Amino acid sequence: MANPYTRLLGLLPSRPLQVGTVLSTADGTATLQLPGGGIATARGDATVGQSVFFRDGNIEGNAPSLAVEIIEI
Repeated sequence: MANPYTRLLGLLPSRPLQVGTVLSTADGTATLQLPGGGIATARGDATVGQSVFFRDGNIEGNAPSLAVEIIEI
């Protein structure tokens, strides 16, 4: 039988991978602008103007600079 805590974690959704454009950096923390206009912060190395992937407050890597299409539902 599996650990109950592990089973509970399996029921929870995983954190989404998001993309953002770096607006500013300071002390290893980047301020990101999201495609919908929101603002987020994430830890990691990045340069201003760069598109990055981030998840759960951490920058995971560079994102390609592609056009973003937002569709309202």
